[in-house]
Amino acid sequence: MPKHALSRFNRSHKLGVAGVAAAGAAALIFAAVPGADADQGKTQATAIENVKPVAFSAVGTAARAQQATIAKQADASAAKGKAEAAAAAKKAAEKKAAAEKAAKAKAAAAAKAKAEKERRAKQAASRSTVRTAIPAAAPKPAVKTYPNNLDGWIRESLHVMAQKGIPGSYNGIYRNIIRESSGNPMAINLWDINAQNGIPSKGLLQVIDPTFKAYHVAGTSWNIYDPVANITAACNYAADKYGSMDNVNSAY
Repeated sequence: MPKHALSRFNRSHKLGVAGVAAAGAAALIFAAVPGADADQGKTQATAIENVKPVAFSAVGTAARAQQATIAKQADASAAKGKAEAAAAAKKAAEKKAAAEKAAKAKAAAAAKAKAEKERRAKQAASRSTVRTAIPAAAPKPAVKTYPNNLDGWIRESLHVMAQKGIPGSYNGIYRNIIRESSGNPMAINLWDINAQNGIPSKGLLQVIDPTFKAYHVAGTSWNIYDPVANITAACNYAADKYGSMDNVNSAY
């Protein structure tokens, strides 16, 4: 720059430029230097350019600080949103798990109730089957009665003998009774050899006590004078010794 140009930049001009630099307003430079020439304008422009970086540097720092603050706020908001989303997801998962657990418990209870119902039905059917399978008790046959006389005694004896498999016929029994006792159930022989030995023959078919006891038929009386007991025991003895009372025609 020419010397004379610098010499024109008096103290007032320098103060004006310094004030502009300090304030950072380029428009004030031109207001403070009216009528300056082209070189003077260039000098002023150069001074303004030297001031700009200071002003923009301060603005950039503030902007960066603001941007950092906004970024931090955005991060905090994002973190908060993420945490809220995680909490909501956890709550939803817990709710779903509780619902599934309740559904399983309900299904298990329903299955248990169904099984119990089936068990009871099966048990009832089983009891019904058992009751059906058990036949009703057959009515007991009426007790056959016989007249209390020689005919009735012989017929009742034949009924017992048939049950025990003892042979004999009505005629064979009747014939021997008439010969031995004449049909008297209380007959007793006090004169024959048995009587002499102390064991007299007794009853319808004249049976001694040892023979009666040995050939007694179950289901009849143990009284040797009982007509049915006496006949069945005598016929049992005759079947053992002679094959049947029908084969006896004399003292036996």
